[in-house]
Amino acid sequence: MKIITRYLLKEITANVLLITLALIAMFLFFDLIQELESLGRGNYGLGKIMLFVLLSAPGHIYEVMPVAVLVGCMYSLGQFAHHSELVILRVSGISLLNIALSLLKIGLIFTLITFLVGEFITPLSEKMAQRMRIKATDSVIAQDFRSGLWVKDGNSFVNVEEVLADTTLLNIHIYEFDQKFRLRTGSHAKSGQFEKEQWTLKKVTQTHFDKDANHVNQLEKVTWHSLIRPELLNVLLVLPEKMSAWNLYSYINHLTINKQKATRYKMALWAKLIYPLACLVMVILALPFGFMQQRSTGASTKIFVGIMLGVLYQILNRTFVHLGLLNDWPPLFSAIVPTILFLIAGLSMMYYVDRR
Repeated sequence: MKIITRYLLKEITANVLLITLALIAMFLFFDLIQELESLGRGNYGLGKIMLFVLLSAPGHIYEVMPVAVLVGCMYSLGQFAHHSELVILRVSGISLLNIALSLLKIGLIFTLITFLVGEFITPLSEKMAQRMRIKATDSVIAQDFRSGLWVKDGNSFVNVEEVLADTTLLNIHIYEFDQKFRLRTGSHAKSGQFEKEQWTLKKVTQTHFDKDANHVNQLEKVTWHSLIRPELLNVLLVLPEKMSAWNLYSYINHLTINKQKATRYKMALWAKLIYPLACLVMVILALPFGFMQQRSTGASTKIFVGIMLGVLYQILNRTFVHLGLLNDWPPLFSAIVPTILFLIAGLSMMYYVDRR
């Protein structure tokens, strides 16, 4: 059985890596096309665009790995069936369960790879990519201070203590300087929302610094024209889905201590822990296809079916996440249901094939 496992590992790994490279190349091409629209903004040249696209690659590897495992396994098993190798294995007394266990060992390898890429490589590369892009195109950003987010906006320095998921700003400090870098105005707003191409700040305290005296004004609402846009804030902060599990756990604790809602981050944390396990589920789902329509189904058909199933899995994942946020479902339930459904489908098909 060890010889068979090594043979399966060699063939399936080669095909999974090939499918992964093909999918990554496609996603990187789409990224390149999208980024070319920003070519020439500031000092964002072709070299930095290529660097940004390459730094985005680990995130795509994490996203497509279960799909690549499914398609690679289906293609490999289809080739085995075409050459009657699966039939020989069954006739030799090797049960479907034993073949499944061998495939699960292979799936476990890709599960570990997916977890390591998502936990250690993607958060770092994503942060580097977004920082590089922002510095090259829009403004100077400092993001790792305890006081929150700092943005240079013309002659002003803006400090935002917290940015919510809907880009609402909380506790905004705006320090406006003149051309000689003398402080002219200091403003503090409790909150700010982007409406009609401008920011509306609420509960604002403005302090004007003159030569002779300082003046303080209390305003309920102020319009703030700024180069800062919600799109800029979204790319400044790494999305919860691309944060590491440890950072998500730490931030959830922070929100809980401060009695703030952390549902989205809990959802992202559970998805981060469960998503790599999809590689194991995909090998179970792929196995029955090797015994179904062994000679009549071509390799291209199996690849197409595998891609469609992978797309369906991604759609179900996104759908349950959004439904969970809208209906306030338990984060674990929303994160695990698509994987459980695919596992049930795979086991049901295996039972059908084994009983046939």
